[in-house]
Amino acid sequence: MKQNIGTIDSMVRITCGLTLLAWSIAKMANNKPSGGQLFVSMMGAQKVAEGIVHYCPLKEALGMDKSQSRMV
Repeated sequence: MKQNIGTIDSMVRITCGLTLLAWSIAKMANNKPSGGQLFVSMMGAQKVAEGIVHYCPLKEALGMDKSQSRMV
């Protein structure tokens, strides 16, 4: 598995993923878990995993690499 996201993108994904996880877990702690909250928690966990391994399967499917995601 080749890394296809950069360091800054990775840090953003981890931060956003942890934020989504914290929000959904807080909502599920107060109420009965709904389908939407479970979906948000799974998406947050996916973003954290993508950030840790520096790999995004969607970018690979679209044929993008690190050099195309840089702002010049």
